[in-house]
Amino acid sequence: MADPKGFLTTGREVAKTRPVEERVRDWNEVYVPGSLLPIISKQAGRCMDCGIPFCHNGCPLGNLIPEWNDYAYREDWTAASERLHATNNFPEFTGRLCPAPCESACVLGINQPPVTIKNVEVTIIDKAWDNGDVTPQPPERLSGKTVAVIGSGPAGLAAAQQLTRAGHTVAVYERADRIGGLLRYGIPEFKMEKRHINRRIEQMRAEGTKFRTEVEIGRDIDAAKLRKRYDAVVIAAGATTSRDLKVPGRELNGVHFAMEYLPLANKVQEGDLTVSPITAEGKHVVVIGGGDTGADCVGTAHRQGAKSVTQLEIMGKPGDERNPNQPWPTFPMLYKVTSAHEEGGERLYSVSTTHFEGDEEGNVQWLHLVEVEFKDGRPEPKPGTERKIPAQLVTLAMGFTGTDQENGLVSQFGLELDARGNIARDADFATNVPGVYVAGDAGRGQSLIVWAIAEGRSAARGVDRYLAGASALPAPVKPTAH
Repeated sequence: MADPKGFLTTGREVAKTRPVEERVRDWNEVYVPGSLLPIISKQAGRCMDCGIPFCHNGCPLGNLIPEWNDYAYREDWTAASERLHATNNFPEFTGRLCPAPCESACVLGINQPPVTIKNVEVTIIDKAWDNGDVTPQPPERLSGKTVAVIGSGPAGLAAAQQLTRAGHTVAVYERADRIGGLLRYGIPEFKMEKRHINRRIEQMRAEGTKFRTEVEIGRDIDAAKLRKRYDAVVIAAGATTSRDLKVPGRELNGVHFAMEYLPLANKVQEGDLTVSPITAEGKHVVVIGGGDTGADCVGTAHRQGAKSVTQLEIMGKPGDERNPNQPWPTFPMLYKVTSAHEEGGERLYSVSTTHFEGDEEGNVQWLHLVEVEFKDGRPEPKPGTERKIPAQLVTLAMGFTGTDQENGLVSQFGLELDARGNIARDADFATNVPGVYVAGDAGRGQSLIVWAIAEGRSAARGVDRYLAGASALPAPVKPTAH
């Protein structure tokens, strides 16, 4: 146990953010560099080393949280890194981007603020990189088997790294011009600087993983031909089909999917563009959707110099404390103020968009909305609550409905889909096509980064067993787990 009295003597203290007026003028991560290190050992000491650590259950990766908390408390960063990497290929991603269901399941959180597990995690991995503890782990021998991984998001990268280390020759295919999937072009720089992806890619290259960018399976390469070329295939193409809003005026200029808007802002940071073709500068911006993608749009609009930013959510405002039907240790729906919300803007709850209004040139100018209340699980407009708000740029951040079926990947493989439109798979993450597996959002539907990595690791075990007859790779989750 780290500090037997830590949870009694030390209060919760989290990473400090840079002043709003400073950080909205740049695209660097919002946290004060190095601010965690002076406090993190004591924070790790708050861990109670529970007899039954429910944080393991909260995290689909099964992270060995009490163990690396103990090492972090003792400032044994090398040992902490080894324990962290035992279950998680990319803790620098999860330590920055995960909503931390482990903290919601922390036993201390029953009646006190939980341990800052996410902050401890990111400190351990950052120290590991600084100390040179993260090194390539190439396989001792090659199996002679080849695997294609379609998609380079967290699920695809996790599967690729596991299979490469198992001795298989792995090639990752990515339709974008850079590796990383949504980590690269869906997550703004201020949430995770892309240098963290770049150095992991270099580690994976040194281990033997091959990367093929600007190649879309289904369009550039026929999926059936790809299957013949490789001994196995892992589909980790994500759930990239954005949910649309079919209301009058949707066709107006200035109404865009979030995943049309956010990648362009990231392209500017990569140096590909001087100015984004879709910019919030000087405009009244409305973001439809109250989730993390919506918050990413809010923060991006602030940095582009929006005149105003309003975020709409059809559901009611969550409470500050757990709802009785979301008891510990389940993940509760709570009112969350992200760094983007700290930077300004207005948030409207229990509202629905009725239509958009444009000018004579076809540019959106107004968004008409109405307040709603839910009856039998369906939103019903409240009479007399209709109004309009200025909107010269609208981003639709209402989630995703499944993997892309227009590019031919699903049909060319001959894949079966489940009732939700996701690619169907069995207990080993295998599809109906022999040798073809699916991991991450393409099979699960829109989910969290920890689920993507866990599924990538689990699918890798299924592939390894298919190719080698047996596998020593871990499988932290089942396809049916929630």
